[in-house]
Amino acid sequence: MSRFREADLEKIKTQPIEKRHSKVNVDAFAGEVSPEMANILDAFPDILAGRSLRKAIKATARAARSSNSVVAMIGGHVIKTGCGPLLIQLIKERVVTAVAMNGAAAIHDYEVARFGQTSEDVEASLRAGSFGMAAETSEEMNRITGVAVAEDLGFGEALGQELDHKRAVHADLSVLAQAFRHEIPVTVHVALGTDILHQHKTADGAAIGAVSLRDFRILAGVMEKFGGGVALNFGSAVILPEVFLKAFSIAVNLGADLSGITTVNFDFIRHYRPRVNVVERPTAGGRGEGYEITGHHEILLPLFTAGVLRELLRSRSGA
Repeated sequence: MSRFREADLEKIKTQPIEKRHSKVNVDAFAGEVSPEMANILDAFPDILAGRSLRKAIKATARAARSSNSVVAMIGGHVIKTGCGPLLIQLIKERVVTAVAMNGAAAIHDYEVARFGQTSEDVEASLRAGSFGMAAETSEEMNRITGVAVAEDLGFGEALGQELDHKRAVHADLSVLAQAFRHEIPVTVHVALGTDILHQHKTADGAAIGAVSLRDFRILAGVMEKFGGGVALNFGSAVILPEVFLKAFSIAVNLGADLSGITTVNFDFIRHYRPRVNVVERPTAGGRGEGYEITGHHEILLPLFTAGVLRELLRSRSGA
């Protein structure tokens, strides 16, 4: 037994989510884009980021046409800036073939599906001692973690199954639910102590570790067929770049040919790990091309999505 005292989570005071102020409501989410919206790309300079964005779009459309993997990795900010519907559009168009999330993205996506709102005011709630104390979010997601263990499911799969089978009111806006519904892998990669779920007595460290590790192995299985594919990292600065690199290493070790790949990092600030672990290291030695595109998700993702849809439309029409 440890010599040191632990916080007594039995004494935690929760609150109903309806009493929590959320900064993001589904009414403000992105709508679907059309291929015609990408015509503005023709006015962009074919220099630096303008050229990189065009190449990322073409590579993604090329992978989709060839039925190669397109893996979207997303951090929490992508969901709470209302960009989930754009990823769902790419899932429905059979462009994105796998999704990997960090814990924050899964929480925001789950709250969107269940309650139509997410993203609490951290500064105000932290002062009040109520940050992360929404009862329903922790109780439900920690319970589903246990279901995933019992049914040998990954965490993302179990969350998507719950939202789909129980017809969550906003499941149409949930990446978790739509990935499950369209039968593509959706994995959740958790670091213990980083998510609001871990603040509650219902959190089971063994269960969280088991389902997150299973999701890592599922992602590594996806990477075994990643040759010629595209990896898109949207807004994860640490967790997913690290997870991606290790899953990539497993695939190579198991004999996968991961040549001809394209990797792209989208974020509103440049970070070390996405640059080296996503853009540079996996594509080194002539294995592929990597691009770094800096800007706000809520602007870049609609542009990127419209651009990919336009490329696919042009190829189908022979243009």
